[in-house]
Amino acid sequence: MEYKLYVGNLSYTTSETDLQTLFAEAGAVKSVALIKDRDSGRSKGFAFVEMENQKDMQTAISMFNGKDFQDRALAVSAARPREERSGGGFGGGGGYGGKSRGGGGGGYNSDRGRSNNNRSGGGQKRSW
Repeated sequence: MEYKLYVGNLSYTTSETDLQTLFAEAGAVKSVALIKDRDSGRSKGFAFVEMENQKDMQTAISMFNGKDFQDRALAVSAARPREERSGGGFGGGGGYGGKSRGGGGGGYNSDRGRSNNNRSGGGQKRSW
């Protein structure tokens, strides 16, 4: 059984070591996962802390939920199971889904690849 906590409203400067040290006050910490933006590597402001047992998890919730830590009031609760996500892309029914969008017409790009004799202006700049 997992005894995982969601820890929110973290300062962007909080490290996994900071959380490990803090939650060790409530009991044995099994793991700490600080969630970071995959592009910038910067903290997203929340983490998951896994405790060794139910008692330590409940102790941590009562000790730290609402507690001021690095000038922020922590939000600590039992983590919910991860929701199933559909496989990739823009999700289930949304997006274009690779279907043909049909004809369409006109517009700037419709002139690309054609000879210049259909255009007016003889190669001069257009004044739009």
